[in-house]
Amino acid sequence: MLAVDAGASMGSIAAAAGVDRRTVYRRFASREELLAAVYEARLSAIEGAIADARLGEAPVAVALHRYVENIIGVNRVWPVDLARMLADEGVRERRDACVREVEVFLRRAVDEGVLRGDRPEGWAAALLPQLMHLVARQQPELSPAQAADVVVDTFLHGLGTS
Repeated sequence: MLAVDAGASMGSIAAAAGVDRRTVYRRFASREELLAAVYEARLSAIEGAIADARLGEAPVAVALHRYVENIIGVNRVWPVDLARMLADEGVRERRDACVREVEVFLRRAVDEGVLRGDRPEGWAAALLPQLMHLVARQQPELSPAQAADVVVDTFLHGLGTS
């Protein structure tokens, strides 16, 4: 609900969940507390997706596909934007650490010749999340693995060396 309507009321959230509003308030004292819990869950899922992809150890192509598949799954389960929570220093630091880890991986992909190095600085890091967002939203009939196939193929053939 919050992904569709960021201003959704606690009452409408409770109704969509099939519970009484008081039930929601017993768990979350305020709308802000509920939002913080949603963002915390999304951020934890992103961190888990990155760890599972083994960006520093697995072969680049394997790690890239696993990362994309995992993040598409996160985007579908938690379709809310973390940008609203970046004012919180702890959230921002955790999100920035995730971004840095992916950037290091993409630099490794360039160094190993999987991605071209002649694109503007940060281009791959900007393009990859956009591709994942597009497929997650516009191709809901695809499984995360199938959606990752589309993203990785598009990403590598647009930036790949072969």
